[in-house]
Amino acid sequence: QIHLQESGGGSVQAGGSLRLSCATSGYISRRDYMGWFRQVAGEREGIAVIDSDGSADYAASVKGRFTISQDNARKFVYLQMDNLKPEDTAMYYCAADEMPGLWVGHVGRFGSWGQGTRVTVSS
Repeated sequence: QIHLQESGGGSVQAGGSLRLSCATSGYISRRDYMGWFRQVAGEREGIAVIDSDGSADYAASVKGRFTISQDNARKFVYLQMDNLKPEDTAMYYCAADEMPGLWVGHVGRFGSWGQGTRVTVSS
């Protein structure tokens, strides 16, 4: 059983930065992918995913602005968010699961996720 705990959300002005953290516990295998999705009005959008080797994939909406990373033991997963825009306002969730390949589109269907952290970007 994987347990995930997000932190680091908050309010920021457009153009600002935030770094989200996700503390993991439980067994995470090399087959597990770690990712972030965000949710607005019930709509989930997978935005970043990383595999055990550090390869990553991003949604077009955040590519070039957001960076996902993890420590070697995969005890922490991070999402560095730069040049934030008002449309980035959402609840952000850390997620984990085994998936058939590295594709950010899978993240919204991952089986394990945390309680979320809210990000608000004002114009």
